[in-house]
Amino acid sequence: MHRFSPGVVVQSDRPGVGYSITDVEQAAEFLLAWKAIGAGPKWQDAVRACKAVLNDAGTVGDAREAFEKAARECGRLIG
Repeated sequence: MHRFSPGVVVQSDRPGVGYSITDVEQAAEFLLAWKAIGAGPKWQDAVRACKAVLNDAGTVGDAREAFEKAARECGRLIG
């Protein structure tokens, strides 16, 4: 696992329920679920950053930062 520290808290599909995303693998799953609501430039950057980490070509810190920006772009970031 490629852990985030700290986690990124995002809104789930259920109102009032949030998740703390703590690794690149979880982030990738959420990004795929968000494709329909926000495949904008930040979302695309986050997908690339997560793929890079999973292919041992990127850093977890960069993926975390990109995921947080994508969550904000998709309206799912909490906090």
